[in-house]
Amino acid sequence: MKPTFINRRTMLRGLVGGAIASVGLPTLDAMLNGNGTAFADGPPIPVRFITWFFGNGVVLNRWVPGGIRNPITGADYPLSPALAPFANVRDYLSVASGFHNKCAQQITHHEGMTVFSGHTMTDVGQGQGFFSNARGATVDQVVANQIGSLTTIPSVQMGVINQISMADYGTTMHNLSHKGHLAPLPAIKNPLQIFESFASLFTPQNDASKPVRLGVADAVLEDFKALKMRLGKADNIRMDAHMQGLVELETKIKALPPVCMLPGKPTETSDDVNGITAVNSALGDLLAFAFACDVTRVASFLFGGGASEAGFTEIGLTSQHSLSHGHSTNALDPGAPPYMESGDVNDMHKGVVYQMQKLAYLVEKLKSTPDAAGGNLLDNTVIFASSDCSEGFSHDIHDQPMLLIGGGGGRLKHPGIHVRGTNDRNASDVALTAIQAVVPTLTEVGSVDPMYYVNGAPDPAYSKTPLLELKA
Repeated sequence: MKPTFINRRTMLRGLVGGAIASVGLPTLDAMLNGNGTAFADGPPIPVRFITWFFGNGVVLNRWVPGGIRNPITGADYPLSPALAPFANVRDYLSVASGFHNKCAQQITHHEGMTVFSGHTMTDVGQGQGFFSNARGATVDQVVANQIGSLTTIPSVQMGVINQISMADYGTTMHNLSHKGHLAPLPAIKNPLQIFESFASLFTPQNDASKPVRLGVADAVLEDFKALKMRLGKADNIRMDAHMQGLVELETKIKALPPVCMLPGKPTETSDDVNGITAVNSALGDLLAFAFACDVTRVASFLFGGGASEAGFTEIGLTSQHSLSHGHSTNALDPGAPPYMESGDVNDMHKGVVYQMQKLAYLVEKLKSTPDAAGGNLLDNTVIFASSDCSEGFSHDIHDQPMLLIGGGGGRLKHPGIHVRGTNDRNASDVALTAIQAVVPTLTEVGSVDPMYYVNGAPDPAYSKTPLLELKA
């Protein structure tokens, strides 16, 4: 017998002490379409998208799993020293190394930022210092154009570190999100400001069953049995597990707080006042709330600006930008690829690990937050993280450090893998893979513009080739 369709908002109901008790259901096959990719009553399962930026590159030999001489690829790759902070979310982490950011113009750091758009920057040199403007929309806004109308806020822009480069100008370097040329979306770096914007949209619902949550399992038992008769075998197994879980919870707690709960009002307003860790954590909590409550599904997170001179005083480091300009050991090993292994390498690496710890906080927060559609928020999120160069000493973008994190609603590899690009593979292929995991109909990153042809060929940063190895 074909199982009956069940509306995703179906509740089990019963009476407890004269009050109506309600119990929500897990996501069941009977709620989904034939492919299991969307709710049968219309809306697709929400998949969220985040871009996350950290400045000044990495120490490649301590970033690439196994090292750049002998990289270890596939699903069993070891976490490199720089990626150790992701140990608790290892299964959600995919590493893309060895890919070439093919921005046609290079003026140090600016070209690295273009990995988030696939557009070579424009207006180069038309202002003071190192100057450029973003030429097209960044991938977060490409995604927001497709799904932003489904939520109250199309996208949010967050940032942590206030200190920026005083040598770089234009829109490219100080903004992670752009709607288009000369249309940057500046990051808000004040958690209190973001909290107030969310609070104006959200009023927590009173939980009518809260005083009588104990005993709810018994109250809805008859409804539970009747529903099971309408379901298939797999859904019955899920329902039994769901009810057993509810019974176990009732022995431990008097009430369950709702998932969609606005965090407490933050006291943090600035990293200059409260410190980087405090501001980063407050923003991570707010972003998890925004996703859980479906306030938005798209975000950009500018941890620090491109070529930022910020120091990480919490761990005793001065300017990460200055530290990134250590020296290559190529003179000692001419046959090896260029990588940073002397000068300020230890402090530079320490700063990279520190930044990955801050990203890992957000990732773990998403993993620990249940998703109303089933699983946790990280299961249904894609995070595309990168920097503005591979290593600061060379400003090279031939080995752009890139991470894809999250399950992408089942569209990304899980457990994650390490893919090492070969044959001068385009970094935009990874960006395209990321956005296709959220909006499968998107087919390109960047654009073809004759102005930016190189030797008669289209802008080399443009891509129509997703990285299939990273897809589930």
